[in-house]
Amino acid sequence: MIKREIYLSRIRGFYDSDLIKILVGIRRCGKSVILNQIIEELKNHRCDDKHIIYINFEYIEYEELRDYQKLNTYIKDKITDKEKYYIFLDEIQKVNKFEEVVNSLRASTNTSIFITGSNSKLLSQELSTVLSGRYVLFNIFPLSYKEFVLLSHKDGESDETFWNFVKWGGLPNRCQFESENNIKDYLHSVFDSIILRDVVDRLGLKDTLLFDLLLQYIVDTTGREFSAGNVIRFLKKKGKCISTETLYIYLDALCKALIIKKIYRYDIHGKKILKTLNKYYMTDLGIAQIKNNDFEINKSFAIENVVYNELLIRGYDVYIGKTKNGEIDFIAVKDNKKEYYQIAYLLADDKVIEREFKAFEGIADNYPKYVLSLDKADFSRDGIIHKNIIEWLLDSRE
Repeated sequence: MIKREIYLSRIRGFYDSDLIKILVGIRRCGKSVILNQIIEELKNHRCDDKHIIYINFEYIEYEELRDYQKLNTYIKDKITDKEKYYIFLDEIQKVNKFEEVVNSLRASTNTSIFITGSNSKLLSQELSTVLSGRYVLFNIFPLSYKEFVLLSHKDGESDETFWNFVKWGGLPNRCQFESENNIKDYLHSVFDSIILRDVVDRLGLKDTLLFDLLLQYIVDTTGREFSAGNVIRFLKKKGKCISTETLYIYLDALCKALIIKKIYRYDIHGKKILKTLNKYYMTDLGIAQIKNNDFEINKSFAIENVVYNELLIRGYDVYIGKTKNGEIDFIAVKDNKKEYYQIAYLLADDKVIEREFKAFEGIADNYPKYVLSLDKADFSRDGIIHKNIIEWLLDSRE
């Protein structure tokens, strides 16, 4: 497994902090690997095995510890001196009232606590209330393109490698398989575990067919304005009649399971976030592929999804940019600075070039403006930077 330095570099400064370190990401995106890499660094520089307590709640031997009081007792019994202990609780969402345990340990022991979870229960209001101001959150994503290249030992500059990534996504374990049938089987097993464990069981919802149909619609309309009315009509044609309220409950469940992500519009001139006409993107395009209704996924929107995910991995807050004349694909914000992005499959002719570059008209600030496409030639002009998408993905900067 590769060292996931993009995350470790953000977490290292908190190794000895009493803030609870929360790593959140979709199932099988590599959170446990990051925990193990943190443990290795701690063993090399800070402590011995005795002062590390690791519990993975997916292991059956720890099933009894899903009772929060038993968990609390188990951990406190292992703390036998006044030295700092490093506690790692993997897939903590399986423990009811886990917030009470970690808060109590933080307050009463000399510990540094790391927890992971595969759904946004870890972002819930309840957690925020109990741990208010006492935690730091790290979003963990499937492999970036650069990480995928390193793990798979493929030629990152080749079109074949890029389209393999676009089609099958970045869940690390899928890199074990070369056969498309094996990759499909693996991705289906991941998706089924997400639906059964993080959606059906937790929310008590039984209609998994409805989830499949709704996700199919999201996949087919990735990167386009979301319309509840259109979804309801689509589902009705499939024999599923639901209310708008029920639709949003199911959408919220898909978001909480971290399968899809909602992106909001940002009014560039009004300088405010808009809560209407949002879009959805896939957390992992491999899941999109197995839920795709067509043989070939829409390549233009898939590329757009790849860029969106990469910006999130690099630590940006990402919005759709609303201008007086239309919209910018993405506004990426970090450290009070902005970057603007237009994404195109190819700048095939003058009409496409004009459309993509003119999207930035009327934006008066001096923040960087990018057009990304798969073209090899450089079309930069008027201070707007054109970059090849593959080269941009392989760029080492965050």
